[in-house]
Order: sequence, then structure tokens, then C-alpha cells
Amino acid sequence: MAFLRSFLGGKQIMRRESSSTPRGFMAVYVGENDQKKKRYVVPVSYLNQPLFQELLSKSEQEFGFDHPMGGLTIPCHESLFFTVTSQIR
Repeated sequence: MAFLRSFLGGKQIMRRESSSTPRGFMAVYVGENDQKKKRYVVPVSYLNQPLFQELLSKSEQEFGFDHPMGGLTIPCHESLFFTVTSQIR
């Protein structure tokens, strides 16, 4: 199991290859195209954050409620995803 851990204000984002998601976290797929999407596990508390909600709005505009990866897909570059999540405290 490969992990990329980033501790941001006491919260963590994990890159996981396995399909398990810890309690209190949710899986999101991040990337600009299908070949480059990566799965990350983020705290569900991010759903209440305005910056993360902007990413979700972009996802809604592109996919509606039909996410081809089978999970929540955020169509942005990974660097933008990390910038947004690093600003959430």
C-alpha cells in the first residue's frame, strides 16, 4: 500500500492504492484526464470548507452526479488540489 502523507494543520491527506477508506474520510479522484487521475483519501470535514466546496462545484459542473471513476471525481491538476487542501486548517 503506497501512501503519500501530508499533515496539514493536524489533518491528513493520503494517497492510497487500496480500496479501503478509513472512518471519517472519503475517497476522491483528482486529475485533469482519466489516465492521470489519482485516488486520495481526505477528511469528510473538508466538505464544510468553502475552498473545497469550490472544487466540488467544478466537479458538479463537469460531471453532474455521474462520476465515471465510481467515486467523487475532482477535475483539476493535483497541484491545485494540494494548494486548496493545504489552506484548509
